[in-house]
Amino acid sequence: MRDFLNEKELNTLNHSCAHVMAQAVKHLYPQAKFWVGPVVEEGFYYDIDLGDKTISEEDLPKIEKEMKKICKDGKRIIRSEITKEEALEKFKDDEYKIDLINHFEDGTVISVYSQGDFTDLCRGPHVETVKLCKNFKLIKHSGAYWKGDKNNKVLQRIYGVCFPTKEELEEHLNFLEEAKQRDHRKLGKEMGIFMFADLVGRGLPMWLPNGFTVRRLLSDYITDKEVALGYRHVMTPSLGNVKLYKTSGHWDHYKEDMFPPIEVDEEAFVLRPMNCPHHMVIYKNSLHSYRDLPIRLAEVANDFRFEASGALTGIERTRAFTQNDSHIFCRPDQIASEFKAVAALILDVYKDFGFKDYEFRLSLRDPEDKEKYFGNDDLWEKSEAELRHVLEEMGVNYYEAKGEAAFYGPKLDVQVKSAIGHDVTLSTIQLDYQLPERFELTYVDENGEKVRPVVIHRAILGSLDRFIAFLLEETKGNLPLWLSPKQIIVLPVNNKYHQEYARKVLDDLRKEGFRVELDNRDEKLGYRIREAQMRKIPYELVLGNSERDEGTVTYRQYGQQKQTTVSYDEFVSLIKDEIKHKSI
Repeated sequence: MRDFLNEKELNTLNHSCAHVMAQAVKHLYPQAKFWVGPVVEEGFYYDIDLGDKTISEEDLPKIEKEMKKICKDGKRIIRSEITKEEALEKFKDDEYKIDLINHFEDGTVISVYSQGDFTDLCRGPHVETVKLCKNFKLIKHSGAYWKGDKNNKVLQRIYGVCFPTKEELEEHLNFLEEAKQRDHRKLGKEMGIFMFADLVGRGLPMWLPNGFTVRRLLSDYITDKEVALGYRHVMTPSLGNVKLYKTSGHWDHYKEDMFPPIEVDEEAFVLRPMNCPHHMVIYKNSLHSYRDLPIRLAEVANDFRFEASGALTGIERTRAFTQNDSHIFCRPDQIASEFKAVAALILDVYKDFGFKDYEFRLSLRDPEDKEKYFGNDDLWEKSEAELRHVLEEMGVNYYEAKGEAAFYGPKLDVQVKSAIGHDVTLSTIQLDYQLPERFELTYVDENGEKVRPVVIHRAILGSLDRFIAFLLEETKGNLPLWLSPKQIIVLPVNNKYHQEYARKVLDDLRKEGFRVELDNRDEKLGYRIREAQMRKIPYELVLGNSERDEGTVTYRQYGQQKQTTVSYDEFVSLIKDEIKHKSI
């Protein structure tokens, strides 16, 4: 996908096209008032107040038609400079522009851009003429709170894209169509993975039988890997006393993202947004020697965060989710080795799933906004230096991102490029000197002194929900055999003659531990095969006279036309081998 944000010429073109769209909207809806129209990752958008009018899908072609007229007219885009006072006078009837202007210091020279009958505040730059914006497409629309504040009015947000040539635009639109087919929300519905219901609540997914199977398999997969590496698994409650989060610091720094307290028996409880405070308490429950460390506590745990309704995106971003979480309590001299071991586990998992396009991001504190974080400068500088040192020792390429740290410490995020061009944070490792201080955690060192451990927070699969969303889009729903909710479907050619053999094959396969079903409906074989393909079942077994008489099976893999006949035992061996090697 093209980089609208960082390709300078493409960025300028899309910013100019946003103004063309705003001009068209103003022609069609004279009452329109405009907030901002930035270039974003997917193109451009404008936030618009249309009074009582709400944009619908049918309105977009009308706006596009008017945009084409404007582009054909070919007006030059002219930059002017005015004083703050002149700007306040010029836009005196527009509360949105007045709000923007009032943020400028007195004496500031403000730039405006005009094209024909439309003028707007803007830093620029822009292309020379609107004629250059002719290769565009309006993509979608939504509601958006003014300034992103849920207490403010909902504005109409219209998205679009623009390219220098018609060919580039068509290529991008084809890419978007492919992305639409890969959308996990579409695939999740078609494959019976998950559902939502208004009666249950927004952002609260319900996992259907197929989806639960995938979750269980992923949970077992990562748990087995962790057990082999010496992790100890625990289970903690989804509620916690408010006092717990005041101790951890979440109450002061994370309260806005938490569900409100529940008052019971003169105590206040909250649904937990993460698991680390519970794990701190478990560690503190016992005495520890330096010989006991590292202690690796892991949990596949349900968590809850009050995400803004506008941010909810299928199972990618929800209010109830499950984390593959762990906290490693270690000595300072163990930081490097534990950090490397976690990174090695991440890469091992990515190898299993065939992920190749990823990079490491060192997320640091923003030194200009220290109020967002707790702890002193010395601990922050120490932990950031530790992570840099470990990364350099590992010899991996990474980049730094200021302001992306957790509020209690720096972290290493693994950014994976998805099949539809998005950067997704799947895994994270965080170094934490702060929570051990706040919970007064200790171990007895070799001198018999009580000292603080260091905590490494890590999530390999991250949120299971987000990981599944990523997998669905990455594979287009064609999940690997070991992870597929249904691995094999048995299709007797004719129930009268072949059903008995089909049921025997079904029973034998189930005894082998495969997830298999029988489709013996009174429908034509071609229809049942097509439906199995739509359900993305990896293997179809077609059983007719020769298969019955010779004890063989004829199989076809998802997405292929080729059929292969082998003995039953040979087929079982083939399937077991594919599952064992977790082939993608």
